[in-house]
Amino acid sequence: MKTNTAGSLLIGVLALVCGAANAFDGTITVHGNITANACAIKVNNGTADGVVTLPTISSAALSQAGKTAGQTPFSISLSGCTGATLNNARTYFEFGSMVDAATGRLNTAAGAGTAENVQIELLNADLAPIRAGAVIQNDTPVSIASGAGVMNYSARYFATNAVVPGTVSTFVNYTVVYD
Repeated sequence: MKTNTAGSLLIGVLALVCGAANAFDGTITVHGNITANACAIKVNNGTADGVVTLPTISSAALSQAGKTAGQTPFSISLSGCTGATLNNARTYFEFGSMVDAATGRLNTAAGAGTAENVQIELLNADLAPIRAGAVIQNDTPVSIASGAGVMNYSARYFATNAVVPGTVSTFVNYTVVYD
Protein backbone atom coordinates (compact mmCIF):
# COMPACT_ATOMS: atom_id res chain seq x y z
CA MET A 1 0.00 0.00 0.00
CA LYS A 2 2.85 2.37 0.82
CA THR A 3 4.37 1.73 -2.61
CA ASN A 4 1.14 2.66 -4.42
CA THR A 5 0.69 5.84 -2.37
CA ALA A 6 4.28 6.90 -3.01
CA GLY A 7 3.90 6.14 -6.73
CA SER A 8 0.66 8.10 -6.93
CA LEU A 9 2.26 11.02 -5.10
CA LEU A 10 5.23 10.96 -7.50
CA ILE A 11 2.94 10.94 -10.55
CA GLY A 12 0.94 13.86 -9.11
CA VAL A 13 4.08 15.93 -8.48
CA LEU A 14 5.39 15.19 -11.98
CA ALA A 15 2.07 16.25 -13.51
CA LEU A 16 2.25 19.57 -11.67
CA VAL A 17 5.87 20.16 -12.71
CA CYS A 18 5.16 19.27 -16.34
CA GLY A 19 2.10 21.50 -16.35
CA ALA A 20 4.16 24.42 -15.04
CA ALA A 21 6.80 23.85 -17.72
CA ASN A 22 4.13 24.21 -20.39
CA ALA A 23 2.59 27.42 -19.02
CA PHE A 24 2.17 30.16 -21.64
CA ASP A 25 3.13 33.79 -21.22
CA GLY A 26 1.16 34.99 -24.22
CA THR A 27 0.01 34.29 -27.75
CA ILE A 28 1.34 35.58 -31.05
CA THR A 29 -1.27 35.78 -33.79
CA VAL A 30 0.00 36.12 -37.35
CA HIS A 31 -1.98 37.80 -40.13
CA GLY A 32 -0.97 38.30 -43.74
CA ASN A 33 -2.26 38.99 -47.20
CA ILE A 34 -1.58 37.07 -50.38
CA THR A 35 -2.65 38.78 -53.55
CA ALA A 36 -3.43 37.18 -56.87
CA ASN A 37 -2.33 40.41 -58.50
CA ALA A 38 1.40 40.85 -58.84
CA CYS A 39 3.56 43.00 -61.04
CA ALA A 40 5.72 42.06 -64.01
CA ILE A 41 9.33 42.46 -62.85
CA LYS A 42 12.33 43.46 -64.98
CA VAL A 43 15.93 44.18 -63.97
CA ASN A 44 17.47 46.81 -66.26
CA ASN A 45 14.53 46.32 -68.67
CA GLY A 46 15.40 42.65 -69.16
CA THR A 47 13.90 39.78 -67.20
CA ALA A 48 13.42 39.29 -63.47
CA ASP A 49 16.89 37.67 -63.40
CA GLY A 50 19.23 40.51 -64.27
CA VAL A 51 22.95 41.04 -64.64
CA VAL A 52 24.80 44.11 -63.40
CA THR A 53 28.24 44.49 -64.96
CA LEU A 54 30.65 46.62 -62.97
CA PRO A 55 33.45 48.41 -64.83
CA THR A 56 36.96 47.01 -64.98
CA ILE A 57 39.06 49.00 -62.51
CA SER A 58 42.63 49.04 -61.25
CA SER A 59 43.35 47.31 -57.94
CA ALA A 60 45.05 50.60 -56.94
CA ALA A 61 41.55 52.10 -56.59
CA LEU A 62 40.88 49.55 -53.84
CA SER A 63 44.23 49.71 -52.06
CA GLN A 64 42.90 49.61 -48.49
CA ALA A 65 39.91 48.46 -46.47
CA GLY A 66 36.82 50.62 -46.84
CA LYS A 67 37.61 52.01 -50.29
CA THR A 68 34.90 51.75 -52.93
CA ALA A 69 34.91 52.06 -56.71
CA GLY A 70 33.00 51.22 -59.87
CA GLN A 71 29.56 52.35 -58.76
CA THR A 72 27.06 51.14 -61.35
CA PRO A 73 23.32 51.94 -61.33
CA PHE A 74 20.64 49.34 -61.97
CA SER A 75 16.87 49.32 -61.68
CA ILE A 76 14.06 46.94 -60.88
CA SER A 77 10.97 47.96 -62.86
CA LEU A 78 7.44 46.90 -62.04
CA SER A 79 4.57 47.07 -64.51
CA GLY A 80 1.06 45.72 -64.83
CA CYS A 81 0.46 46.14 -61.09
CA THR A 82 -3.24 45.96 -60.33
CA GLY A 83 -5.35 45.40 -57.28
CA ALA A 84 -6.63 47.43 -54.39
CA THR A 85 -3.92 46.10 -52.07
CA LEU A 86 -0.99 47.10 -54.28
CA ASN A 87 0.01 50.64 -53.30
CA ASN A 88 3.76 50.48 -52.67
CA ALA A 89 6.55 48.06 -53.44
CA ARG A 90 10.10 47.59 -52.24
CA THR A 91 12.84 45.08 -52.79
CA TYR A 92 13.98 42.70 -50.08
CA PHE A 93 17.47 41.37 -50.79
CA GLU A 94 17.49 37.88 -49.29
CA PHE A 95 20.16 36.33 -47.08
CA GLY A 96 22.02 33.60 -48.95
CA SER A 97 25.31 31.84 -49.44
CA MET A 98 27.03 34.93 -50.89
CA VAL A 99 25.80 37.44 -48.27
CA ASP A 100 28.17 38.50 -45.48
CA ALA A 101 25.95 38.21 -42.40
CA ALA A 102 27.92 40.88 -40.51
CA THR A 103 27.84 43.59 -43.19
CA GLY A 104 25.10 42.68 -45.67
CA ARG A 105 27.60 43.06 -48.51
CA LEU A 106 27.99 40.31 -51.11
CA ASN A 107 31.00 38.01 -50.91
CA THR A 108 32.60 37.14 -54.21
CA ALA A 109 33.21 33.68 -55.61
CA ALA A 110 36.59 32.17 -54.72
CA GLY A 111 38.87 30.15 -56.95
CA ALA A 112 41.76 30.40 -59.37
CA GLY A 113 41.99 33.81 -61.01
CA THR A 114 39.42 35.50 -58.78
CA ALA A 115 39.96 38.79 -56.97
CA GLU A 116 40.59 38.69 -53.23
CA ASN A 117 39.64 41.07 -50.39
CA VAL A 118 36.68 42.55 -52.26
CA GLN A 119 32.93 42.45 -51.73
CA ILE A 120 30.05 44.00 -53.64
CA GLU A 121 28.04 46.65 -51.84
CA LEU A 122 24.44 47.37 -52.84
CA LEU A 123 23.17 50.94 -52.50
CA ASN A 124 19.64 52.36 -52.38
CA ALA A 125 18.39 55.27 -54.52
CA ASP A 126 19.93 57.72 -52.01
CA LEU A 127 23.28 55.88 -52.35
CA ALA A 128 23.12 54.59 -48.78
CA PRO A 129 24.35 50.99 -48.22
CA ILE A 130 21.79 48.19 -48.18
CA ARG A 131 22.27 45.33 -45.71
CA ALA A 132 21.18 42.28 -47.69
CA GLY A 133 19.53 39.68 -45.48
CA ALA A 134 18.83 42.12 -42.63
CA VAL A 135 15.33 42.78 -41.33
CA ILE A 136 15.80 46.50 -41.97
CA GLN A 137 17.74 47.00 -45.19
CA ASN A 138 17.72 50.79 -45.62
CA ASP A 139 15.37 50.56 -48.59
CA THR A 140 12.63 53.01 -49.59
CA PRO A 141 9.31 51.85 -51.03
CA VAL A 142 8.07 53.25 -54.35
CA SER A 143 4.47 53.96 -55.25
CA ILE A 144 2.84 51.55 -57.67
CA ALA A 145 -0.63 53.06 -57.30
CA SER A 146 -0.55 53.99 -61.00
CA GLY A 147 0.19 50.36 -61.92
CA ALA A 148 3.95 50.74 -62.36
CA GLY A 149 7.08 51.86 -60.54
CA VAL A 150 10.86 51.83 -60.73
CA MET A 151 13.21 51.02 -57.85
CA ASN A 152 16.70 52.40 -58.43
CA TYR A 153 19.83 50.90 -56.92
CA SER A 154 23.58 50.78 -57.46
CA ALA A 155 26.29 48.18 -56.93
CA ARG A 156 29.98 48.88 -56.34
CA TYR A 157 33.23 47.22 -55.34
CA PHE A 158 34.09 47.43 -51.62
CA ALA A 159 37.62 46.64 -50.40
CA THR A 160 37.91 44.59 -47.20
CA ASN A 161 41.71 44.93 -47.43
CA ALA A 162 44.16 45.70 -50.25
CA VAL A 163 42.51 43.99 -53.23
CA VAL A 164 44.32 41.28 -55.17
CA PRO A 165 43.40 41.57 -58.89
CA GLY A 166 41.17 38.98 -60.55
CA THR A 167 37.63 38.32 -61.71
CA VAL A 168 34.63 39.15 -59.54
CA SER A 169 31.34 37.28 -59.50
CA THR A 170 28.53 37.10 -56.96
CA PHE A 171 24.74 37.02 -56.77
CA VAL A 172 21.86 37.82 -54.45
CA ASN A 173 18.25 36.67 -54.57
CA TYR A 174 15.53 39.25 -54.06
CA THR A 175 11.82 39.42 -53.40
CA VAL A 176 9.49 42.28 -54.27
CA VAL A 177 7.39 43.09 -51.21
CA TYR A 178 4.07 44.88 -51.64
CA ASP A 179 2.80 47.25 -48.94
